[in-house]
Amino acid sequence: MAGVQTAVALREQGFTGTVTLIGAEPHRPYDRPPLSKAVLLGKAEGSAFDVDFEALGIDLHLGREVTGVRIGDHELDTEAGPVPYDVLVLATGAEPITLPGAEGVPGVHLLRTLDDAERLRPVLARQHHIVVVGAGWIGAEFATAAREAGCAVTVVEAADRPLAGALPAEVAAPMAAWYADSGAVLRTHARVRRVEPGAVVLDDGSRVPAGAVVVGIGARPATRWLTGCGIELGAHGEVVADDHLRTSAPDVYAVGDCASFPSRRYGERLMVHHWDNALQGPRTVAANIIGEAPAVYDPVPYFWSEQFGRFVQYAGHHASADATVWRGDPAGPAWSVCWLRGGRLVALLAVGRPRDLAQGRRLIEAGTVMDAELLADPARPLKAATA
Repeated sequence: MAGVQTAVALREQGFTGTVTLIGAEPHRPYDRPPLSKAVLLGKAEGSAFDVDFEALGIDLHLGREVTGVRIGDHELDTEAGPVPYDVLVLATGAEPITLPGAEGVPGVHLLRTLDDAERLRPVLARQHHIVVVGAGWIGAEFATAAREAGCAVTVVEAADRPLAGALPAEVAAPMAAWYADSGAVLRTHARVRRVEPGAVVLDDGSRVPAGAVVVGIGARPATRWLTGCGIELGAHGEVVADDHLRTSAPDVYAVGDCASFPSRRYGERLMVHHWDNALQGPRTVAANIIGEAPAVYDPVPYFWSEQFGRFVQYAGHHASADATVWRGDPAGPAWSVCWLRGGRLVALLAVGRPRDLAQGRRLIEAGTVMDAELLADPARPLKAATA
C-alpha cells in the first residue's frame, strides 16, 4: 500500500523522472484489508490495486527480494543484482510475529499476505475447529470470518481481555461479550505452551482441539534486511524517520508500517500499523521528494475494523489523555468513547457510530475544546458538544 501510493503520488504531484517499484511478492500490488474478509471467504479472488502502472510510467519489479542497501553508493542489493537510486523510499511494511515452537507444525497459519489468505480459504471451507492465538484486531477479524464460514472457533489470549495492547481495560472489556454473541469461545489468561498436530496445549495443561491454528499475536517492522547498513532503527526495529519522513541516511525516506515518526500533535514518536497511515504518508514523501515546499507529517491516526457484526473505528492517540467520556451504553450495539487532554479531544473510539467518528476526527485535527457534560449525551452531535 505505502509503496504503491508513493509511486502514484509522485506522478500525481508532477514528478517526471524514473519511478521503480520493487516487491518481493510475485503478485501485482494488492490491498490487505480484504484478505481477512472477502478474499478469505471466497467472495473475491484478489484485491489488486486499480492502478495502471504502465500508463503512469511506473516500472514494476515483482518477485524480487531486496537484501541490502549501500547508502554510500546509492545502490540496493537485490537477488537479481544491484539497483542504483537517486532517492530511495523504504515501504517494506510489517511482518507477522510467529508463535515460538509452532514453525513447521502442520496446520499452523499466519494471515498477512494474499498467499496466506488463499491457503486459509479451503481450511474455512472444510469447517474445521479453528484455534486463533491472539485476540487483537486481526484475531477478531479472522474469528469473525471463520464463524461466518460455519467453523467452530476458540480464541486464546494471554492477556486478561481482547485488544489488551491497543485499548484500556475498561474500553476493551465490553468487547469480550462479542465473541460469545457470535458463537466463538474466548479464553483469556491462556498462554500457549505448544502446538501439536490437532491440538493447542495451554500453560495450564488443557488441550484445545484444533483442525487448524491461526496465529495473530502482532507484527513487527519488516526491516531486518537493513541491519548494519547505516540507517537508524528504533527500539521496535522500525526505521526512525523525522517529521518529513526522512531517515538518517541521505536521500532515503521511510513510510508506512516500517517507520516511526515524531508527532508534534501528541508530543511523542508514533509507529502506526494501519491502512490510513500507508495512504497518507506517501503524499508527504512525494511532496518532499519533489521539494517545492517541505511537507510535515503529523496526522491524526485512523483505523477501522469489522468484527462480529460491528463496525469499529478509532481516530487519534489516547495515551496521554487525562479524561475519558462515554457516549452510550457499551453493552448496546452503538457507543463511543472520547479521550480528552486539557479539555481537548485527542482520541475517539466509535462502535456503530460513524458520524461520531467523522465529526470527532475533525475536532481532533482542530484541537477543539469540548464540554464533557454535553459530550456524554449520545443524542447530541459531537460538533454540538464544544465548550
